[in-house]
Amino acid sequence: MKDYIEERVFELAHYIIDSKSTVRNAAKKFNISKSTVHKDVTERLIKINPSLAKEVSKILEENKAERHIRGGLATKEKYLKLGKKLYS
Repeated sequence: MKDYIEERVFELAHYIIDSKSTVRNAAKKFNISKSTVHKDVTERLIKINPSLAKEVSKILEENKAERHIRGGLATKEKYLKLGKKLYS
């Protein structure tokens, strides 16, 4: 594996752990695709550093378990804003 890819994998892993970030947020922060982030932290990281991969996996599982709540909150916000525009 190329050095710059390994470096990116470690940076992504530490960013996700430190900020409890989602794959989408990490992709936006590093200006890469969600697919690349996912591949880096699931497939590549486990080959480089299995213990770090386990930590990242734990965060990603938490995010996965909470995503329906975040989605509901985003929808609620959307319609609250829409309602304010309609009644303003």
